Amino acid sequence: MRDFKSQDIIEIRAKPNSSKSLLIFDDENNMVIAFLHSVPDNGKANTELVKLFKKQLKLRVELIKGFKSRDKKVLVL
Repeated sequence: MRDFKSQDIIEIRAKPNSSKSLLIFDDENNMVIAFLHSVPDNGKANTELVKLFKKQLKLRVELIKGFKSRDKKVLVL
């Protein structure tokens, strides 16, 4: 597991419509892969992504880029 500090920006590849919700670290590409159960409709997957960071990593994050894309960036608060 990585140590993220306040004001760090994390690159994410979202995979909506997955069978389970899970964050996986891809050290080769230096990004996080987020498997999301929600559908990418009306921001449901984005909301699940923020909640997943809080639940799995105990981090508060804010989505700053990629609101309608699978490639996203979040800012650690």
